[in-house]
Amino acid sequence: MPGAYSIRIFLPSGEPNGLRIVSRPNWTGTGVVFARTGFQEAMKRKEMTQAGVYVLVGSTDDSALPTVYIGEGDPVLGRLKSHNLNKDFWNWAVVFTTTDNSLNKAHIQHLESKLAEIARDRKRCNLQNGNNPQPPTLIESELADMESFLSYMLGVFPLIGLDIFESAKGAGKTRAKDLFSLKGRGGILARALQSPAGFIVLKDSTAAPGTTPSVSKSIKTFRDDLIRQAVLVKNGDVYVFTQEYTFSSPSMASSVTLGRNTNGRSLWKNKDGKSLNDLAAEAADCDTQNDGETK
Repeated sequence: MPGAYSIRIFLPSGEPNGLRIVSRPNWTGTGVVFARTGFQEAMKRKEMTQAGVYVLVGSTDDSALPTVYIGEGDPVLGRLKSHNLNKDFWNWAVVFTTTDNSLNKAHIQHLESKLAEIARDRKRCNLQNGNNPQPPTLIESELADMESFLSYMLGVFPLIGLDIFESAKGAGKTRAKDLFSLKGRGGILARALQSPAGFIVLKDSTAAPGTTPSVSKSIKTFRDDLIRQAVLVKNGDVYVFTQEYTFSSPSMASSVTLGRNTNGRSLWKNKDGKSLNDLAAEAADCDTQNDGETK
């Protein structure tokens, strides 16, 4: 069970969508989040004159997944100026440095390598890094410090709208009563569970061999992404999920699995045959009864 924590977000310009400075109590790290349109303002920050690690985020027309580049710089400023001139895809970025300028070149190379490794493992983005950066050799105490720094960073990313490093937490330890299943033609059978991060389809679930002509472009594109990323691999007449995978909604999960437009809240059912909509209706009835009893 993850522990509770707090995040502080400071808006220097007072604009909610403008430059944001992110920090956590008892952490020397600091994150600078900015849109590419605010690049010049961000470059004036003192954090950019230090060693740090950064993530560039954007999109492409041929993929439903975000396009990402992970890098490091000592200082960060020069690298970001180069990317602003030479990389077209990104439209926002986050940079992590420290308040006490305590990161050195080996530290940021380690953080870059770990972030790239996690992103490749999760397969929730199109990673632009050509090669997997190799981590440097760190002494034991420095390695422990950087792993702690990394864990703090990973706690910040989802709160700024970047979930590419999130894992399908707890999928292997779920109880039978928490599972939902979905059946389709041709013996398709998928299992899934809900989590705060989304709707997780479990490893070894099967998916339809293709899509219907009427399927939406977004679903087909997402499905093609998962095939290209080898999350979905052909096995005989069906596709198989090679790992747990988190979808943003039950409907996206069922639509990608069945290869057609669906309402996942009515299709995913628990061991008692009740859909997500059925369970929501029961919860609403229970709340109404309880309200009546307390009046």
